[in-house]
Amino acid sequence: MENEETIKLIKATLDKFRPFLQRDGGDVTFDSYEDGIVYVNVSGACEGCSLITEDIESGIEVVILEEVPGVIAVRLASDKERFKEELKKNLEKTPQIQ
Repeated sequence: MENEETIKLIKATLDKFRPFLQRDGGDVTFDSYEDGIVYVNVSGACEGCSLITEDIESGIEVVILEEVPGVIAVRLASDKERFKEELKKNLEKTPQIQ
């Protein structure tokens, strides 16, 4: 699947969640798709919510993983740099097969 097609499918899947979040005064929007990871922005009541990470990982991520081939995770765009650093550290710790 081409990256452009993948992004269209990601956005369409996110649009399924938006009405539910908007009903509670929040919203979620697509930010970017890099290395199999979808980054999203949240706003309104979702911004600063202590449960947003759980909502993303146990709700939005589960559906996107089922519906969009190639996606391996969904994370907040505001955590992108921290997440990339953690991933880099984990890869450095992993023994390389030669």
